[in-house]
Amino acid sequence: MIDIHLLRENPELFRKAFKARGFGDSALEEFFTLDSQWRAKLKDLNSLRHEKNEITASISSLVKAGKNPGSSKEKVKSINDRISALEAEMAEIENSRSRILNTMPNLLHESVPVCKGDENNQFHNFWGTAKVYSGDLDEFNQATEGNGKYTLIEGKPISHVDLLASMDLADLDRASKVSGARFYYLKNRLVKLELALVNYAVDFLSERGFNVVEPPYMLNLASMSGATDMETFKDTLYKMEGEDLYLISTSEHPIASMYMGETLEPSSLPLRIAGVSPCFRREAGAHGKDTKGIFRVHQFTKIEQFIFCHPDESWDFLEELLHNSEDIFRNLEIPYRVVNVCSGELGNLAAKKYDIEAWFPAQGKFREVVSASNDTDYQARSLGIKFRGKSGNQFVHTLNSTAVATTRTIVAIMENYQSEDGKKIKIPDVLVPYTGFDTIS
Repeated sequence: MIDIHLLRENPELFRKAFKARGFGDSALEEFFTLDSQWRAKLKDLNSLRHEKNEITASISSLVKAGKNPGSSKEKVKSINDRISALEAEMAEIENSRSRILNTMPNLLHESVPVCKGDENNQFHNFWGTAKVYSGDLDEFNQATEGNGKYTLIEGKPISHVDLLASMDLADLDRASKVSGARFYYLKNRLVKLELALVNYAVDFLSERGFNVVEPPYMLNLASMSGATDMETFKDTLYKMEGEDLYLISTSEHPIASMYMGETLEPSSLPLRIAGVSPCFRREAGAHGKDTKGIFRVHQFTKIEQFIFCHPDESWDFLEELLHNSEDIFRNLEIPYRVVNVCSGELGNLAAKKYDIEAWFPAQGKFREVVSASNDTDYQARSLGIKFRGKSGNQFVHTLNSTAVATTRTIVAIMENYQSEDGKKIKIPDVLVPYTGFDTIS
């Protein structure tokens, strides 16, 4: 949630941010109309309370003097009725105003490129040596702005969908039979590869000062709506029928709400937390896209980075999260590029977001495997998470980033590490101690 006091003091700041995101002014205009009504009624309410206090004091003086207060008591009763009516009207206006506030996005960092469309995300850097089929070279060069290092290959690698079948590594048909589309049975050495990715990422983040948690896999509405933008994600979340519970779509949300309503000691900051959990997503907006295979699925495992910090330090911590995720993919030796995400493609919570996009040679394109965001005080304000500051309690800043989303990373490994004949998949060296084998064949 945005700062209502800042909105009142500097509405043009928000108009500029809304325009950059492609939002209209209707929500702002509706807010200011309601806010003006609320403040006018507050003025009337305070005036009535003052009048009531004066009359009450007068009645007290008359009673002490042994005199009859007369009609003053009737006046107090009339004022009380008017106060009750005003309070009810203000509560109704406040509910409507809060509803609008909850739809307003965060302010943008000045470095966010003002544009719309993933294809316009700003190139930041490239790492690795990509295997590029000649027919995909133009797209590769365009995506890396000519800064990408590559090796040309004669033929396209085999799709991970075909490898899953030919190597007996997953059963998609039977999963579809029992659960529906976009589910899967992982099998054999692919199960061990997934576990290796989880254990590697947990060890990696533990060494970098993160406390590891396995969060609840379900959240109540108060926690979920505070941690995310329910209006945007309502079609993505799975709701438990007859329960005030939602399946989590990322461990970011249960970690963010972990300290809901609490005031933290400044000495406890920063809090670095790594979450390990399954993620459940309806992917309602992705019909017809990645319907085969395990790239875009309804259930997957993810290791998430999360930081609660002092507001003055959050931009440094965004770079730290990005650096951690880059190091993981460098250690896996998967070529990638980093992009600064367009203003029009940011979710409501993020003030800035980086995406890491791995190179998928069989698909001939870069695809997102990591998102790292600074939500500033927006998420903490919704959840009521503060710290004790020198000049009073302040809201913390919250940041999050993927470390590893297992299924997408597995697909990246299958495409980048397969042999020329498509009969073997080499395991990245950093994972061999966790898998106990160096090849899938």
